[in-house]
Amino acid sequence: MTTQSFDVAVLGAGLAGRLSAWQLVRAGLRVALVERAGPDGAGSAAHVAAAMLAPLAESAIAERRIVELGTASVDLWRAWVAELPEPVFFQEDGTLVVWHTRDRSEMSLFTSRVRAVAPPELVAERMRALDGNGVAALEPALAGRFSQGLLLAGEGQLDNRGTLRALLACAVAGGLHCVWEAGEVEAGDLPELGIRARVVLDCRGLGARAAWPGQPAAHGSMPGLRGLRGEVVRVHAPEVKLHRPVRLLHPRYPIYIAPKPNDLYVIGATELESEDDSPMSVRSALELLSAAYSLHPAFGEARVLELNVQRRPTRPDHLPAIRVDQHARIVRLNGLYRHGFLIAPAVTEAACQVVRALLDDDPAAHAVPAALRWPGMIAAALDTVAGSPVLH
Repeated sequence: MTTQSFDVAVLGAGLAGRLSAWQLVRAGLRVALVERAGPDGAGSAAHVAAAMLAPLAESAIAERRIVELGTASVDLWRAWVAELPEPVFFQEDGTLVVWHTRDRSEMSLFTSRVRAVAPPELVAERMRALDGNGVAALEPALAGRFSQGLLLAGEGQLDNRGTLRALLACAVAGGLHCVWEAGEVEAGDLPELGIRARVVLDCRGLGARAAWPGQPAAHGSMPGLRGLRGEVVRVHAPEVKLHRPVRLLHPRYPIYIAPKPNDLYVIGATELESEDDSPMSVRSALELLSAAYSLHPAFGEARVLELNVQRRPTRPDHLPAIRVDQHARIVRLNGLYRHGFLIAPAVTEAACQVVRALLDDDPAAHAVPAALRWPGMIAAALDTVAGSPVLH
């Protein structure tokens, strides 16, 4: 087998791997992308995601860091989608939050959490209370169904599968070398695939579990990386005409409904604390579909296209991290959790800065901005260069 030399080998062709490979190719680097499965990305969490870009809505269940990364990432998506070689559905019409009268207490909990976590200026700028007429003006299909609502302005969504295809196509056109159906590959296995790389960027998600050791806990040990089950339904509902993502507050299963092109809707809820990746249960399907039906009865005539289950990689604090092994010249990115499309641009941009720090003669030019913008996310340290610490 002939061995080829590359600047960077990216392990894993999910969302983080494709975004990273695309950025590195755009920077003029020679990049190889190695994936255990095929090019359609069907085994990745991104393949079934709703791809909502909703930092303010997520602040009700996430940390301030996620809001900050999400806000920065929406700006990056806006710029990057315009550079992709094929049209990708991208929308910034806000998120509509509604609730049934019996669940109005959930609105108070939601807004209290948002105000406690999100930057006050962001809340003041983007969160707007609506009456029934306001809800109807935004979504005529919901006229008369909800007496109150909230608009979270500036939030958006993407077509997840179209984005995965376009990122790969653009990177390949720029010279990306791809190795598909490689199986479970570690950095040390690359020579067997004919790849020699100066730096390895590991974006394998749960496939990299062994590289993220556990931590001591009060009752035994806590895994450094674990999978959380997410369940998503895709339906075709031509009789439902929603124009933006809708979040329906409910005490047990708050759901989101994201309208996609061609009358497709992605319906999902919060994650389940489980590593199980077996097919969706009847109960879960009924709860998701019943909640959608309660939002609009025309969902009762929708056709179910997919019942999807995926495990999202998460760390104990539910925050993303970048770890640097300078000796082995490996950069590891993981822990995107349920926020993949929301935060991936900012996180991968930082990881690519660290990769370039390892490649360049003057690593401080790339690594310091990443470390300073997102303190604490880059968990390991590079050696000092010219007497100055590069990462902290």
